[in-house]
Amino acid sequence: MPLAMVLANRSSPLVIGLAALAFLAGRVIEDRGDAARRILAPLGTPLAGAALGFLAWSLVSIAWSPFPAVSLRMAGEFLPALTAAYLLACLAPGRIPAFAPRVGAASIALAGLLIAVDLASDLALERALGHRAAAFVHNRPALTLDLVAGPLALVLWRQRARGLAAVTLVSAALGVLRSISGAAQLGLLAGGAMFAAGRLLPRRAGIGLAGLGLGLAVALAPVEGDLLAHIMPESAHERLVQSSSRARVAIARSFGTAVAADPWRGAGFGTSARFAETPAAQTLAPEMRVLLGVGHPHNSFLQVWAELGLPGALLAALTLMLMLARLARLDQPDRAAALGLVACAVAIAFVEHNSWAAWWTAGLGAAISWMREASRPRAETTPRMDGPA
Repeated sequence: MPLAMVLANRSSPLVIGLAALAFLAGRVIEDRGDAARRILAPLGTPLAGAALGFLAWSLVSIAWSPFPAVSLRMAGEFLPALTAAYLLACLAPGRIPAFAPRVGAASIALAGLLIAVDLASDLALERALGHRAAAFVHNRPALTLDLVAGPLALVLWRQRARGLAAVTLVSAALGVLRSISGAAQLGLLAGGAMFAAGRLLPRRAGIGLAGLGLGLAVALAPVEGDLLAHIMPESAHERLVQSSSRARVAIARSFGTAVAADPWRGAGFGTSARFAETPAAQTLAPEMRVLLGVGHPHNSFLQVWAELGLPGALLAALTLMLMLARLARLDQPDRAAALGLVACAVAIAFVEHNSWAAWWTAGLGAAISWMREASRPRAETTPRMDGPA
């Protein structure tokens, strides 16, 4: 997936879709009943109940969306990628060939190297491929490296391929740090810091720290813009000029004001693409409506508040906390790696992209699948039945 994303930066949904179909076909051929149990058993857990409740509320909200065609189009992008990610996480662990992690390491190494070389050569690769010659085209591949590298490195470490694990991490860091994506670099920093904290702190302290971060990410999202406007010094904006920090603060303020105007049910799933035209936006002062037309609030948690209101935010928070309860059962170093993945994804989600983007969902699905492969008890010949966290 990382190498495919460098060559075509919207390709990850296709990659994960094909992978999910392949594993589904293999499992069905092996044992149809077992395949069904592996898919359905996780859906009976409290975590799945919260997640399905969130999805149900998302779909119900289309009923009051002022742009149902836009909402349905967004659902048509998000749900197939989510389904493929779920199937892969349920079915792939335990059936991944022993050579596959090494192929994955080679993919990450090439992806990181290509990003660095292409940017150093004024995007010669993008020009040769006939793509748009702009440095930001490598942002999605860099974010994908962020997600996948840690779990894959853990798999390699488990296989005693310590050198390849190190190459995987270093190559991913090269691509991320060489890219112009401030979100990718923030994700790398947050993931590394949380991994270290998860290794050094007692179990409860590490999980508690992660829970505090997730809770604050959800709770503070509607006031993010106002908080940053008051506490972020001008010097910080100057250093982050390439990341358009001033515009991001203004966007967050505009969406936060819209949430305050209608916090209870939201504008409806997928409406961020036309949020400036929603009824809540029409109640705002003209100067606050300008930046509502950017397509999304560049904060997944704020997008949930804006589109799904308080019920969506509460269900999202419940899902995240139940996820942490699941991760608390893991032993080291799996727990630290999983917490690092969570911190990386949350940091990126707090500053970047559309929540329902298929390429992002696919990257998370791949990362979770590798994480579950790494966390399988070594005595097992098949994966556990408790499903993906």
